[in-house]
Amino acid sequence: MSDAHGIPATGDSRIPDRPALEGLEPKWDAAWAENGTYAFDRAAALAAGTESVFAIDTPPPTASGSLHIGHVFSYTHMDLAARFNRMRGKHLFYPMGWDDNGLPTERRVQNYYGVRCDPTLPYDAAFTPPQEGGDGKSSKAADQQPISRRNFIELCERLTAEDEKQFEDLWRKLGLSVDWDLTYRTIGDEAQRAAQRAFLRNLARGEAYQADAPTLWDVTFRTAVAQAELEERDQPSAYHGLAFHRPDGGTIEIQTTRPELLPACVALVAHPDDERYQHLFGTTVTTPLFGVEVPVLAHHLAQKDKGSGIAMICTFGDTTDVTWWRELDLPNRTVIGFDGRLVSEAPAADLFTDAGRAAYAELAGKTVFSAKARIVELLQESGELVGEIKKIQHPVKFFEKGDRPLEIVSTRQWYIVNGARDEALKQRLLDAGKQISFHPDFMRVRYENWVNGLSGDWLISRQRFFGVPIPVWYPLDADGNPVQGSPIVPSEDALPVDPSSDTAPGYDESQRGVPGGFAGELDIMDTWATSSLTPQIAAGWGTDPELFGLVFPYSLRSQGQDIIRTWLFSTVLRAQLEEGQIPWTNAGISGFIVDPDRKKMSKSKGNVVTPAAMLDDHGSDAVRYWAASSRLGTDAAFDPQNPKQMKIGRRLAIKVLNAAKFVYSFPFDEATAGVSEPLDLDVLAELARVVELSTAAYEQFDHARALELSEQFFWTFCDDYLELVKERAYTGTGAAQASAVTALRAAVDVLLRLLAPVIPFATEEVWSWTHEGSIHTAAWPAAAELRALGATEPSGLLPAVSAALIGIRRAKTDAKASQKTPVTSATLAGPALLAGAADDLRAVGRIAELALVEADEVAVSDIVLEEQA
Repeated sequence: MSDAHGIPATGDSRIPDRPALEGLEPKWDAAWAENGTYAFDRAAALAAGTESVFAIDTPPPTASGSLHIGHVFSYTHMDLAARFNRMRGKHLFYPMGWDDNGLPTERRVQNYYGVRCDPTLPYDAAFTPPQEGGDGKSSKAADQQPISRRNFIELCERLTAEDEKQFEDLWRKLGLSVDWDLTYRTIGDEAQRAAQRAFLRNLARGEAYQADAPTLWDVTFRTAVAQAELEERDQPSAYHGLAFHRPDGGTIEIQTTRPELLPACVALVAHPDDERYQHLFGTTVTTPLFGVEVPVLAHHLAQKDKGSGIAMICTFGDTTDVTWWRELDLPNRTVIGFDGRLVSEAPAADLFTDAGRAAYAELAGKTVFSAKARIVELLQESGELVGEIKKIQHPVKFFEKGDRPLEIVSTRQWYIVNGARDEALKQRLLDAGKQISFHPDFMRVRYENWVNGLSGDWLISRQRFFGVPIPVWYPLDADGNPVQGSPIVPSEDALPVDPSSDTAPGYDESQRGVPGGFAGELDIMDTWATSSLTPQIAAGWGTDPELFGLVFPYSLRSQGQDIIRTWLFSTVLRAQLEEGQIPWTNAGISGFIVDPDRKKMSKSKGNVVTPAAMLDDHGSDAVRYWAASSRLGTDAAFDPQNPKQMKIGRRLAIKVLNAAKFVYSFPFDEATAGVSEPLDLDVLAELARVVELSTAAYEQFDHARALELSEQFFWTFCDDYLELVKERAYTGTGAAQASAVTALRAAVDVLLRLLAPVIPFATEEVWSWTHEGSIHTAAWPAAAELRALGATEPSGLLPAVSAALIGIRRAKTDAKASQKTPVTSATLAGPALLAGAADDLRAVGRIAELALVEADEVAVSDIVLEEQA
């Protein structure tokens, strides 16, 4: 309830005797849910038009994982923008998704229920898992019960549903203002339908294709890995010198960290400008142990200063081998199988000498580590290991969720074009990046560097079970072999489909797997192939054109910087391929959370802080304050032993409760409300400037600056202004008393709204004492509100009075007297405008006689304390 001036009316009956933060989270979460405070009003948005909508593409957290402090950090940043824009009158389309599919979910289900998927098994409708629970680590494949893919997926869905509820509870406690009726799952029917529809359209346009190619392969998960899922980790290794034999009887020494790949050697390569080897280009040498003749070639990627300057090309030791193999048109002699062991028969065995075939027989079936140890012994025995083995540390590629180095194997996989081999598409993606406003702007460079550094199209197929199936079948020829070049596809109205259990169009189930029949694709899509469509999924792309047209492109993508290369890039790619436009106009990129040693917090480093206890210990408003204090793109240090910022945030929230209660305790007559005193007018003028600057900061997604401005003014208001005018507000009379209380209430009303995005629980509590409805759907404050009360431009009176108050307090402190000690007389030097607050200064300082002297600097002198009895 407010009067005609916009000043909150007295609501003493609602104000608690002792306001406290405890219990506010469940109280207001329940109220917001009951009242639909954050519900998207579709009808109103349609009536107001697309410009009235602020749509957020929310990161769907991995439901099988656990939330950590980094999630709280970045999701709070997103929520600050949401709350600000809602109060600006925007209709918020603010969904929440759950990323269910992918390897983490499968592993969790395997360990939790003690099962593993065998897609050849039939579905058992009465299946009961052998266990529920477990420590999530000790379950071994040999001990897990094999079950059908459908049974396995049902368990995945059961467990992720439980995980999602826990996540939702935590997000609610944090105060995320999402519309919980706009929730989706990346494994849900709508998400599967969207992902499969997009794939089919990619296929029809020639943007999706199959190819046999060298593939990064995780031997633990038995699946292909995309470029965006890689991370490098320093690993111990060693250089081994190998002697290759020249026709003239001489040798060429190469240095390699992977001697076990010697049977896969297809060439030697040196830099074309390396004079040491120029005379050998075009000749051949034979490999040690195996006696295979291979060419000596030139390529600019060879490094003259690495090892001996000449390298062996193997299929495949690393991604450079792949480049050399492709560009030099070399044969493929892959010897590492999908299980990470050397295959039983080498592809080039017919080229080996008898001794070479005998040597390979000792390597077949061994892991790469055992094979390396044995081949080194064989090279030592043959005298072809040159010099000492030199131990080193070097970066090795891993799947980001794996614990063994990746291998490169040859497989047939599905790809989607991404600009790596299409300059026109690459330029479109770079242009799209320029159309998006990155916050902070320098994060755009990371996007551009990723686009420019792509080395291959996007590999989207995964050899797993829980995910969105690739919606194709293959006809089988007369011998029962799949004709992979002629895939069978469903109609879009049949989606979603699972080719492993659904029958191919035009066939019946009896024809599955028989000559002349069909076979279903068993691979699923990479999780990013679904998550890259989160704007489309949440907005009903293909099923709800009205909603899609209303919210797409979205206003904001909020995310961490580490997934610019995956989620942000892939979403831009899909929007370009499907809609030919950007998916959102703004990208807010949060920094990392680092520990006190400035190391990034991550599960692998064991320094992650879980947010549940943090919220319990400090309260949601305090945790949100900590997150809001950091600008986008800036890393934030967090010390769980000394969470200083959270303590400051909690103090702020408590002060908001207590200061507002104090202000509302002053006598107030709505009939006489008005602001007439110079100090009161100047406080409102200063606050009007804070409103303007904070609003501008929020508009630039600089929530930290907006908080800094609002908080700084709030403490000046509490420590100085409220102290200065409390006597006048309590015991004053007439217009002067009404002016103080009117200004105090107006300032509290504005400050609550300025702080509402950051500390939503404390501000909602205070707002409820004097207003109907939620502060979070109230209008964002405007300077015009304060100017309507008479505030103009700041005169400088408030800072001058604050300086005078500091001087009075210091003088009493220096005299070792209480601040309540009366003062017989004092002299105050300062600008002439201080006269407008002389009565308040006398009252707050308990000064009987205050002499004012005009001066440029504020100073208190000649203070005489009243003699105490």
